[in-house]
Amino acid sequence: MGVSGSGKTVIGKALAPRINAEFIDGDNLHSQRNVDKMAAGIPLTDADRLDWLLLIAKVGREHVAHGTNCIIACSALKKSYRNLLRTDNTTIRFVYLKGSFDLIHDRITKRSHQYMPSTLLKSQFDTLEEPLGDEQDVVTVSIDQSIPEIVEEIAKSDLIS
Repeated sequence: MGVSGSGKTVIGKALAPRINAEFIDGDNLHSQRNVDKMAAGIPLTDADRLDWLLLIAKVGREHVAHGTNCIIACSALKKSYRNLLRTDNTTIRFVYLKGSFDLIHDRITKRSHQYMPSTLLKSQFDTLEEPLGDEQDVVTVSIDQSIPEIVEEIAKSDLIS
């Protein structure tokens, strides 16, 4: 979890084989309406995100029911979003990829994304409710290190291993 540009997809793809999990990019689960809205530079509302979050939660529960592991890259910016994802899934774990606005903005301006313009980054930081100590199923990892270092830190975490 984390704001756009924090590395969710890159880290998720690198971590998945390490922990024998399928990688699923939550971006691919957005409705066309949400994609169009973001591509136009319009931030999503809680109402816009609801069906998307419900679908992500369903996909996670299906993996649990089949006894398989998955990593789903998803912003999960608010605690209420994470709580929705936790519904009927006691095995869910979150990895919060934490970075500064300046670092992530620099990364976003150097990449191309199918619909997420850099102008929406501020709205993501404005929406972000960083996980606090009361969320025991979250490991926070700083993204100001290399991809292999981030993956290693996550894989060695007590929550993940």
